[in-house]
Amino acid sequence: MPNRRTVLKGSLAASAGLALPTGLAAAPAFARSGRPSASWGVQAGDITASSGLIWARSDRPARMVVETSATESFRRARRWQGPLLGPGTDFTGTTPLRGLPAGEQIHYRVTLADPDDPRRTGQPVCGTFRTAPDSRRDDVRFLWSGDIAGQGWGINPDIGGYRVYDEMRRLDPDFFLCSGDNIYADNVILPSVTLPDGRVWRNITTEEKSKVAETLAEYRGNFRYNLLDENVRAFNAQVPSIVQWDDHEVRNNWYPGQILDDARYTEKNLDVLAARSRRAFSEYFPISTLGTGERAGRVQRVLRHGPLLDVFVLDMRTYRDANSPGRQPDDRVGILGAEQLHWLKRELARSRAVWKVIAADMPLSLVVVDGATDFEAVSQGDPGAPLGRELQIAELLRFIKHQRITGTLWLTADVHYTAAEHYDPSRAAFKDFAPFWEFVSGPLAAGGFPPDKVDGTFGPRQVFVQAPTTANASPMEAPPNFGEIEIDGGSGELTVRLRAQGGSVLFAQVLRPGLVGQ
Repeated sequence: MPNRRTVLKGSLAASAGLALPTGLAAAPAFARSGRPSASWGVQAGDITASSGLIWARSDRPARMVVETSATESFRRARRWQGPLLGPGTDFTGTTPLRGLPAGEQIHYRVTLADPDDPRRTGQPVCGTFRTAPDSRRDDVRFLWSGDIAGQGWGINPDIGGYRVYDEMRRLDPDFFLCSGDNIYADNVILPSVTLPDGRVWRNITTEEKSKVAETLAEYRGNFRYNLLDENVRAFNAQVPSIVQWDDHEVRNNWYPGQILDDARYTEKNLDVLAARSRRAFSEYFPISTLGTGERAGRVQRVLRHGPLLDVFVLDMRTYRDANSPGRQPDDRVGILGAEQLHWLKRELARSRAVWKVIAADMPLSLVVVDGATDFEAVSQGDPGAPLGRELQIAELLRFIKHQRITGTLWLTADVHYTAAEHYDPSRAAFKDFAPFWEFVSGPLAAGGFPPDKVDGTFGPRQVFVQAPTTANASPMEAPPNFGEIEIDGGSGELTVRLRAQGGSVLFAQVLRPGLVGQ
């Protein structure tokens, strides 16, 4: 049975693009004459109680101007002068907003102006978001998932494209946490794929998606691909995002210092490829720590969403050691790196939020393999005492217990199915930690895969699992999954719902604040 990460590994021929249907993907088409156009849509990201970032892309050099208002009529609008968008950033840019009112609906519109003649402006593109509350009485609700355009399943016009984004948009969450694999730079998108039952899956294709990404332009084209979908653009205009990355933003199972043995690639140095992807990643998402300043270039960050919630966004890709059998008795690098582990401990200890969501781009106990002998995530299938990367997680869990940090739960995607897992030291080989939950969701638009084996080192019990029985099940066969978190402002109770496209709630769990183990 092929692994989800190796499907489509073989060399695939370049393919011609399909004609783009009206509405679904026609908006971003460029016209090189006239006024600047922002037809790739707008995005808001890393929203706090008083600040946020607004993103846009132009079709030519342009000055980005943002206006914000409390009303859709934009009466008494506030004007924000943004950056000059040019070829150095693939004509993308973000404008920071500061001094916003807490707990309010903010309407914004982006206008692009000719840098040589500010009176020549394009059609404004509008969006909205809610700032984080400053009162514990206000409810908080957000969604999470990951894994988009993977294993060759791209934008299918026959089924309305990425319809799951429209379903998520209609839930009107405060924000969306994307847990990684925003693109699949190592998977091509073919014009069509024949399903096991004989049906034909059709894809919208582009030049950059006809081969694996190696150049900066090809990585940029991968990030641009999902914006061809009308559902994604509408979602981005209404729901702000918190974005992290994982391996497929660069290449399957990559780690720093890796040298490829893959005939599809002319550039074999993963550090070179990762640098190109990271630059494109920073250009195509509004992320507060990837700009300029003291913390520039970091994916890991804390987003404080009022008194009820802090989100700790991890980077389990940049600082890791090489994938290995994971049996070493001493591993000081691990999957987070020493510096990031120190940062996470410090920020968790400082947090005064009722709930502390640890947003991980890889699961803790699910055994994710890399070849015949190596392992890609934390666990390696040995249910005994912590070894390899497990040592670092054991250190973190011990710290959380000894510092009496309550309200932690882990959210992830990556494995292309959905699950709920409860961890308890009474079932574990390593016992010096407090019980906690980990919830898994996804994929949003990729192949579904059977469940992975579970490593018993930290005492996980799979309370719920829903997964396909065959490898690389298309979104027609295995509906996309996403998760929902709702925190009640009155009681402080947190409800987790694992959802599937179509409106069904597959599993729900209520957690009470201040309690350990739930």
